[in-house]
Amino acid sequence: MLVLGQGCARRAPEGARVETTVYVARRIRTLDERKPEAQALAVRRGRLVAVGTKAEVLKAAGEGARVVDYGEAVMVPGLVDAHAHIAGLGRSLTVARLEGAGSVDEVVRRLAEAPATSFQGDWLMGKGWDQNGWPGQGFPGRSELDARFPRTPVYLTRVDHHAAWVNGEALRRAGISRETPDPAGGRILRDEKGEPTGVLVDNAMDLVAKVVSPPTDEQLEARLSASLERCAQVGLTGVHDAGMDLRTFRKLQAWDMAGRLPVRVYAMADGQGEDRHTYLELGTYGGRMLEMKAVKFLLDGALGSRGAALHEAYSDAPGETGLLLMEPEELARRTWAFMERGFQVCVHAIGDRANTLVVDTLIRASAATGTKPLRHRVEHAQILRPEDIRKLGEAGLVASVQPTHATSDMGWAEARLGAERLKGAYAWKSLKEAGAVLALGSDFPIENPDVLSGLYAARARQDAAGKPEGGWQPRERLTGQEALEGFTVGPAWASFSEERRGRLVEGMDADFTVLSVDPVSDDAKALIDAKVVATVVDGREVHRSP
Repeated sequence: MLVLGQGCARRAPEGARVETTVYVARRIRTLDERKPEAQALAVRRGRLVAVGTKAEVLKAAGEGARVVDYGEAVMVPGLVDAHAHIAGLGRSLTVARLEGAGSVDEVVRRLAEAPATSFQGDWLMGKGWDQNGWPGQGFPGRSELDARFPRTPVYLTRVDHHAAWVNGEALRRAGISRETPDPAGGRILRDEKGEPTGVLVDNAMDLVAKVVSPPTDEQLEARLSASLERCAQVGLTGVHDAGMDLRTFRKLQAWDMAGRLPVRVYAMADGQGEDRHTYLELGTYGGRMLEMKAVKFLLDGALGSRGAALHEAYSDAPGETGLLLMEPEELARRTWAFMERGFQVCVHAIGDRANTLVVDTLIRASAATGTKPLRHRVEHAQILRPEDIRKLGEAGLVASVQPTHATSDMGWAEARLGAERLKGAYAWKSLKEAGAVLALGSDFPIENPDVLSGLYAARARQDAAGKPEGGWQPRERLTGQEALEGFTVGPAWASFSEERRGRLVEGMDADFTVLSVDPVSDDAKALIDAKVVATVVDGREVHRSP
C-alpha cells in the first residue's frame, strides 16, 4: 500500500549530495522525434539528465549511479488521465458498488450487504447502477428500495453520475412531492399518477444531494488517499480533475505544501456550484504537484439517461431532446468572467446541440477576451455535427475525450441517436484530422481508471472479447502512437506543461510509466492482460508491482 508522504520526490537542497539513478528497460518510447527510442535514462533531482543507450547513459550518470533495471518491460512517458474525478473515485471505492448488477433485485441485495463505509451520516450511498443492462432497460422505481429500507435514506448515483435513484425517505427529507416542479435543467421522473418514482435526472439530483450528510473529514481524507493510491497503481503519473470542489482543493493544497501528493493533479475549479465565486476571487494556483489553472462547467447531461442535449429528438424517445443544465446566456457570462481572470475554460458537452453551443461560446469569448492562448477545452466532445468538428479543430480547441465511453456505450448508442448522427459520435480520428488536440482520459469513476483499458479502446474500439469484429465505427480508431500521445503529449499540452512533461527528453521532469507490453507496436489485444510494472513521478517510484 502506498502511503502519502512516502515515495514522493523532494528535490535535494543545493550543495547536498545528489544520487543519480539510471533506469533501464527493453525499450523506452520517448515520443521525442529526434530520438524516438532509447534503452536507458538517468534521473537527478527529479529531472532527466540523459536519455540514450545503456552505455551512453551510464557514462553520463558517472560512477556510483544507482541502476534500476526493468528487464523486458517497456517504458513510456508518464501516462496522464485528462478527465477524471479524484474525490469521486475515492467515494466509489468506499460506497456500495452497483456496477454490473443485472437487476433491481440484485441492487437491493448488494445494498443490504454494503459495508459501513457506504454511509454518510445515516444515508446509505451507492453508485454505478445502469438500467441499460437490466431486463426491459426501464428506469427503476422507489418501491423496492422502500420495502428494504423504509426509514434509511438511500441515494444511488447512476453509472454516468447524471441521474440518481432514491427511496421515499430521501424524497421526504428533501421535501419532494408530486407538487414539486422540475428544476431548470433537471427532471423528476413520475408515474402515471404524477408521483415521483425515485429517479432524478441531472439538476434534479441537487434537490436531494443538498440534504445528504457530507462526508466527515476522516472519510474525505481516506477517500482521497485511496483514490490517489489507485491512480499510481494503474500507471498514472498525473490526473486532470474535472471540477474540483473547494473542500477537496483545500485538502490537496495542504498535502501538496507538505510534499504528500504521490501523483500530479491538474485541477479544474468547480464552476457549476457556489464555490465558483470563491475561485473567481482567488484566481489560478500553481503549486509543486497541484495546479489549478482551469474551470469546469457542465452544459448538458449524459446520453445513457437521455440528458445529453440534442438538436433533434432521441431516436428511441420521440419528443425528448435532452437537457441544458444552464442557459446559453449564463454559460457565456461565466465563461467570460473566468477567461478574464486568466482561467482556461473547460465545458462538458455530450449532445450535438450542447457541442454546438460550447464550441461557438468558446470561440466568441476567447476572441473577445484575447484568451485563445489559454487552450480552452471541450470536455467529452462526444456527439458532434460535421461542421462543429471542423470549427472545433480550426479554432485550436482541446478535445478532451474518453475512449472507454465509446466501448461502454456502443451497445445502445445507435438506438439513442440513429445511424446518421452516429457518424459524428466518439469521432476521435475526425477531431484529430480537423486540427484538435486530443487529450485522452477515462472520466473515472464513471469508467474504470485503468489507463491500459483506455489505450486498448482507443486502438481497437472493441470490448475485451474482441467484439464487434473490426471495431465499432472503425474509421475513428487511433493508431498505437496516437493513443499513447493522447495520454501523454495531449494532456501535457492541455495543461500548459509540454515543456516539462509528455515526452522523455533531457531536462524534462522524470515522470514515466513502465509496462509489461509495448502499447505502440504490440497487438492491441496485448493491452487487455498487460501489467503496470512501475509508476515513477518526479524521479521516484510511487508504485512497483510485486
